[in-house]
Amino acid sequence: MTASLTPPEHEHNALVEQAAQWLSDQAIPPRPIVPELRKRFDISALEACEAAALAEKFRMLRRAFG
Repeated sequence: MTASLTPPEHEHNALVEQAAQWLSDQAIPPRPIVPELRKRFDISALEACEAAALAEKFRMLRRAFG
């Protein structure tokens, strides 16, 4: 049995990044976020949580750097 290696926190798969970008572009984010991201992008709950966190970083960077 081989150990499952998880990527470092700063690495995300393309679907997570797409979901994060989509979420960060929403003027009014959907609630609840995780089920919406899971349905829309066919990602796991963990990936949806990662996308939500990444979307928040995108929003913060937009506010800081325009």
